[in-house]
Amino acid sequence: MSETTKQEAYKKLDTLLVKIGYPDVWRDYSQLKLDADSFAVNNMRAAEFEFKRNLAKLGQPIDRNEWGMTAPTVNAYYNPTMNEMVFPAGILQPPLYHVNADLAANYGNTGATIGHELTHAFDDEGRQYDAQGNLKSWWTKEDEKNFLTRVTAIEKQFDEFNPIDQLHINGKLTAGENIADLGGLKIALKAMQNALKKTPQAEKIDGFTPEQRFFIANAQSFRGLMRDESLRLQLATDPHAPEKYRVIAPLANMPEFTEAFKCSADRSPLREPSKRVNIW
Repeated sequence: MSETTKQEAYKKLDTLLVKIGYPDVWRDYSQLKLDADSFAVNNMRAAEFEFKRNLAKLGQPIDRNEWGMTAPTVNAYYNPTMNEMVFPAGILQPPLYHVNADLAANYGNTGATIGHELTHAFDDEGRQYDAQGNLKSWWTKEDEKNFLTRVTAIEKQFDEFNPIDQLHINGKLTAGENIADLGGLKIALKAMQNALKKTPQAEKIDGFTPEQRFFIANAQSFRGLMRDESLRLQLATDPHAPEKYRVIAPLANMPEFTEAFKCSADRSPLREPSKRVNIW
């Protein structure tokens, strides 16, 4: 980024709102009637309730206290039109986060998630919104050109992955999430290293250094198993790449991983410099 674009980026960071745990104002469900007689009817009532709730927003001021997820939801999101990051209590629980866990593990897991959502403010879609959440260009033409060139590189990287049959990952469809995974991991690693200077931790736990524990925790956060049918559907429709590739792809662009595990040249996952992606 040039200095001109950086100043606009700083404005966006300075105005970014972070919501953690649960909303300050709870949604009123008193008008939603549920009973034990029919699951289908309850679903219809809930859909009708939500439709009417959204309809009532017309002509009203934006409610900046509103949450798009419930407190127990194990997920998080960045909303570009509100320039906000939201982390429900559900994702801030073990095994994803624990207040007494090893610092490196928390940074590799939840820290990377925080960095992921933060990076969404500057990914291929989020970057198109300004500090107030308006769809407005705030990049210089040269910076935008350079950014899009780097995005093309990560699209090509994921296009090369073939998880099943002859179905490749769609690099363009998954670009935003892939950018956020790489950016989030780099942000979290830097944050952990800064934190270790203030709060030193055990140099080794079970034989692993803080950097190694960081990368291991990040990989563990993506553990999952799915049927082939679900994988095929995900490749065709989901803006998220399959979990396995959300681990191996960012690491292939990070010399920090190779250095942490002292990978030999013949076993290093690091891509050659000409193919290495470095967006942020």
